[in-house]
Amino acid sequence: MQQRNVLGGDLIPCSMDPLTGYYRNGCCENRGNDPGFHVVCCQVTEAFLDFSVAAGNDLVTPMPEYGFPGLRPGDQWCVCAARWAEALQAGAACPVILASTHLSALEFVDLADLRAHALAAE
Repeated sequence: MQQRNVLGGDLIPCSMDPLTGYYRNGCCENRGNDPGFHVVCCQVTEAFLDFSVAAGNDLVTPMPEYGFPGLRPGDQWCVCAARWAEALQAGAACPVILASTHLSALEFVDLADLRAHALAAE
């Protein structure tokens, strides 16, 4: 079954380098067994990474044992929908790639907020 994005179209890959997604297939898929809902495709910023570390989720430090390279500003990554919503409230939301953001993100954040933070290239 094809995964859908927040725009109603087919979900397209978020990033192959670094390889992202809960299933490490490059996509922000939701198959129903990801407890963190890693479904928002973002281009991370320094402000978002700092916010995430402060909130207890270090996305900067590499953890090779989990296939995690550590992120730098400009990397695209599937982030937890609830974390992105928290960052939005704190003024630290990073740009979103709408065509790569899974439809289930709308359970956590409004489409209008996602659109307001859409990457300019979309």
